[in-house]
Amino acid sequence: MTVPTIGSLRVRGATLHYEVRGSGPLLLLIPGGAGDAASYDGVADELAAEYTVATYDPRGMSRSPLDDPEAEQRPAEHADDAFRMLELLSPGEPARVFGASSGAITALHLGAAHPERVERVVAHEPPVVEVLPDAADHRAFLARVAETLRTRGLMPAMAEFAAGLAKEGAAAAAPKAQVTLPPQAAARAERTMANLPYFLGRVVPGFMSRTPDIPRLRALSDRLVIACGQDSRGELPYRAAAALAERLGTEVRHFPGGHTGLTTHPAEFAELLRKALRASTTR
Repeated sequence: MTVPTIGSLRVRGATLHYEVRGSGPLLLLIPGGAGDAASYDGVADELAAEYTVATYDPRGMSRSPLDDPEAEQRPAEHADDAFRMLELLSPGEPARVFGASSGAITALHLGAAHPERVERVVAHEPPVVEVLPDAADHRAFLARVAETLRTRGLMPAMAEFAAGLAKEGAAAAAPKAQVTLPPQAAARAERTMANLPYFLGRVVPGFMSRTPDIPRLRALSDRLVIACGQDSRGELPYRAAAALAERLGTEVRHFPGGHTGLTTHPAEFAELLRKALRASTTR
């Protein structure tokens, strides 16, 4: 694995930990969920021969502490963090941007707010549930998650959240056997677990309740790719992303695996991402 150059960037209300590797034009990878910069280790190494690959811990996650841990989280503020990262690492030059899940929502907001700063945006399964015809049902689902977190705690709330994201009628996933992880993977898993209360309590309600700026994204559509996992058809993030693509008049580009395909299929995912970053969005 390539050892990245590590830095920190002071932004409004937070200090961001970031990592850079490779050479070439800038590719900014925005993590999603409770993940941090390390969630991209597999694909970053694959892409570093062609791009200067930068990723970071989003504000409030892992090594990017907030000044106010109780602050409300909004996609626009996270998108401004990504913009500051572009200004630091690629001043004056449009960059390529990839985001997954909640990170894809950040990437969409970045592209809408600063179209002149993006050469291309690939958004993988942004859970923009407000574009769905049954959005009211999903608002109720998010309210149930919040209430469960408040009254019963993290793990019951995570179970409620996972059930709401799954395909309708899908059986609950069987518990995974415990395995001994190598030290680096164990540290990453520990950080992810530590991030879960903040993710579920602050990021999920702040991000999934927002409606994307369809007119601005439509103006960006020649540089925007909406991506989904081959194996996640029928799941809520897939449905939301596909509905957004339809609203924008574009087609979904399919990537290997499911919602977390970049970690389960890193080499294949990186190859398709490389193509998506180069090719025309028309198919």
